[in-house]
Amino acid sequence: MMAGCINQTNVKFSNIFRKGPGAYRDLTQDQDQIVDGQEISVELKSSGEAEEEMGGSFAQRQQNSDSKWSNVAKIAVVLLFFFIAGYLIGYVSHRKPGVSVLTPVTVSSTTANTEDADEQPETELDNIIPTERFTDWKSVTGALREQLTTTALDKTISDFSSANHQAGSDGDHNLGKKMLEKFQSLGMDTWMDVHYVKLQVPTKENSVSIGSETVANPKGYLAYSAAGTKQGVVVYANYGQKEDLEILQREGLNLTGSIALLRAGQISLAQKVANAARFGLAAVLIYREDTDQELYGQVHLGTGDPYTPGFPSFNHTQFPPSKSSGLPEILAQTITLETARKIYQQMKGKDAPENFKGTLQGVRYTLGGQTNVSVTVNNVLIDTKIYNVFGIIKGFMDPDRYVVLGAQRDSFGPGFAKSTVGTSLLVELARAITAMVKDGFKPRRSMVFASWSGGDFGSIGSTEWLEGYLSSLNLRAFSYISLDSTVSGKNNFKASSSPLLQNLLKKTINELSFISETQRTITQDFGRSDWDKVVLQPMRMEDGAYPFLAFSGIPSVSFRFVSDSVSSSPSLLASDYKYSGTPLDIREKLNEATDGKLLDVCVSAAQVAGQMALRLVHDHILNLDVNEYTRIIRKNAVRLLKEIHTVEALSPDASSVLKPSWLSSAIGSYSRAVSSLQNEIRNSDLDVPDTCRKINDRIMRVEHNLLSPYVSPKDVPFRHIIFGAGDYSVSALLEHLTSLRQKAVGSDADLFRNQFALITWTIQSCANDLAGDVWALDNLI
Repeated sequence: MMAGCINQTNVKFSNIFRKGPGAYRDLTQDQDQIVDGQEISVELKSSGEAEEEMGGSFAQRQQNSDSKWSNVAKIAVVLLFFFIAGYLIGYVSHRKPGVSVLTPVTVSSTTANTEDADEQPETELDNIIPTERFTDWKSVTGALREQLTTTALDKTISDFSSANHQAGSDGDHNLGKKMLEKFQSLGMDTWMDVHYVKLQVPTKENSVSIGSETVANPKGYLAYSAAGTKQGVVVYANYGQKEDLEILQREGLNLTGSIALLRAGQISLAQKVANAARFGLAAVLIYREDTDQELYGQVHLGTGDPYTPGFPSFNHTQFPPSKSSGLPEILAQTITLETARKIYQQMKGKDAPENFKGTLQGVRYTLGGQTNVSVTVNNVLIDTKIYNVFGIIKGFMDPDRYVVLGAQRDSFGPGFAKSTVGTSLLVELARAITAMVKDGFKPRRSMVFASWSGGDFGSIGSTEWLEGYLSSLNLRAFSYISLDSTVSGKNNFKASSSPLLQNLLKKTINELSFISETQRTITQDFGRSDWDKVVLQPMRMEDGAYPFLAFSGIPSVSFRFVSDSVSSSPSLLASDYKYSGTPLDIREKLNEATDGKLLDVCVSAAQVAGQMALRLVHDHILNLDVNEYTRIIRKNAVRLLKEIHTVEALSPDASSVLKPSWLSSAIGSYSRAVSSLQNEIRNSDLDVPDTCRKINDRIMRVEHNLLSPYVSPKDVPFRHIIFGAGDYSVSALLEHLTSLRQKAVGSDADLFRNQFALITWTIQSCANDLAGDVWALDNLI
């Protein structure tokens, strides 16, 4: 009890020296010190006051004696005061070390607990005395820059490079073990997450034949293709986009049962296969025209284990057999550029449109439709054990609120750009920030560092974790920063982001603009009025951040440094780094793509991710811009209302069921809720922890509240009404409006009205929650 009182009094005393303009306050001490329910109070009274309290009824003969004792009392009080002051000053200056600064400090109320703690073995985090180095935000960012060096990163890249680390392999498991040991060596709390998933791999050679001649036995393959053999006439369908296949139909080609030859790029491999299946094709062959390398990938139109859709793949999970609706029913196989050339040389038919023509020399691009091709796929499913590895730096004010930084660890091949760089950045950021914490930095909130497995098979590890802990993560994980494929070039910058994080990303780049030539170059894009068109790209399903945003409602961001060629085509994927998914995704090739500045660009990427994460755990109010969603929702509403007016003009009888006024009202409600919150922040005392926590909780719920509550995550995993796919998303409404306009079979105005009403109410509900407590909503929304 006495030790607790002394420690609390010491905290109060030390705070006197910590206060002042610009001081970086110890957030663990921003609370009143209370002992046994009572505030500590020390009252010193003068001898004169003591005499008045004693009264004036003493005889004159006692006055000299009283005066003598009064002087003694004065001396004793003064001596006692200086003794206590000196003891406390000495205690503050020479406080006992041994408390890990990675976790919030707690004071034991029993002597036994203190003795037990003293008996525990010391770690490298013990015997650390926090400093006053971190006085403002500039000192925090400066410390991060000092920690992130090309020398340290070079060593980490060498340590975590691997030629063979496919998900579930010994190489993957060894890397996971190495990650775990690294996090532990940094003094972080660590744990592992184990899943048993179905991965698809070839058991024997796949093949492609023209007529009776086998022209290829490709080593590359596409996981989750249907298996078997299909034969049919080959047609050339460009990139396999919907409009490409529609051109073939208009040219009179019969696509049913045919085999499509497709170029990689523009859309994902899974989208190409899904489009081909909708048009009745039997198989697809996909090649890259910028490299003659074997190509690996996956074609599940979704994320996670496709045989446990919507629920986690933990061991002994008792669910009936199930599979994702995103699994293709047709064959899909990759081929090399040389194999594609052989097929082109045998094809006949009409000349392909000008925009279909690629860069292959010595071939005539035709639409085909006359030459028979046979495809055999021998892929099989295998039950595989995978590990996710985690380390955490705990916050000092709100340790149960955290930002997650993650990177996939696995790859079909060397995967240097795809996974090794991201894994190395994850390790370096963990090392840098733990070093800062040891030096006295105290984040308000926690930071979780996650190494995922199964990324090349469709974000399996991260999605299974989200499915397993969806309720636990809600209102705890407030942001996700993906480190996958962050470097594939130099001088240009692309990003995909939740609207809540876009302004933070922009501010971070501007703050870093003076560091390097690379960052000065990309900052020029942010200065443009159309920076969102130049820099921002839609977040695609194959993006490592996508399941966090569209499945879990966690504000997420991914970014990448790219080459000029990728930057000039905003429709290209991040994976359009020419060696992605090939055996040549190695360090030497990425160094060439970055003009020999690989380590410099990697450090820049680490600074972007690290500074965003630190800002999110440092500030009193979460740096999530809820106002940006006003613009995004309005933008999508304009698209919907435009289509609604078109349908009304073509079908006057539809006007009775297509009423856009409620949507406009809901958007107005959200805008007013944002304004109300901003006023509340301006008028609140942000030094009160409970006030900040309540405001931050409202901000955190915005993204999650945009998940449609009217569908099951099992049936519609990506429930986000803006970025997801399902009956109650903007994309679904736009497709339905197109069907109504075309009077297509299955279009239903009443069904659309239901969809429209529920998506509108989702926005209204989000606005209501952002506005505050339910009793404060009257006349506000």
